[in-house]
Amino acid sequence: MSTFAKRERLLLADLLETAGPDAPTLCEGWVTRDLAAHVVVRERRPDAAGGVLIKPLAGRLEKVSREYGEKPYEELIGLIRSGPPKFSPFTLKQVDEAANTVEFYVHAEDVRRAQPDWSSRELDPVFQDALWARLERTARLVARDAPTGLVLRRPDGRTVVAHRGTPVVTVTGEPSELLMFAFGRQDAAKVALDGDEDAITRLHEAKQLGL
Repeated sequence: MSTFAKRERLLLADLLETAGPDAPTLCEGWVTRDLAAHVVVRERRPDAAGGVLIKPLAGRLEKVSREYGEKPYEELIGLIRSGPPKFSPFTLKQVDEAANTVEFYVHAEDVRRAQPDWSSRELDPVFQDALWARLERTARLVARDAPTGLVLRRPDGRTVVAHRGTPVVTVTGEPSELLMFAFGRQDAAKVALDGDEDAITRLHEAKQLGL
């Protein structure tokens, strides 16, 4: 069985370590220290991590994230590398793969692509297919607030309807790039957009696109 999540976890940790605590990321308002704290809190503090989606917990999430962000940066990197605590559901391989493969891939690219000299990463076809499978399952949730209809298309023609509506914009690219676009990293995604010019502009600038 594949272990993409473990591989992407270690790559993310390496990128964060190399970049240092104050490097920019694609996450608006976050430097690498903030991103590292987010990853650790998500895995180790479920009592607070729910604040991403549950508004009453947002204040707790902010407080806990701030506390973790004040820890030594090297400690945060170590916690990411070592993985979730013993009794976390993330220790189950199936849960880890389902919940963390995309999470770690996108955040690794958040670090990589925010650097001025970043270069594209060559991904093997098996990993691209794994990312596509996850995108197929989550596209409608991720793009639920898209301001236009949205179709995601691979170069080989396979498509997924991420959001129904008109006018329709078709975004074409490798699964890894479509993920970046769908998760709100429109400016950094290497994709081609086809459709009404105004609709493309609205979709490209949509701040609510992605999670």
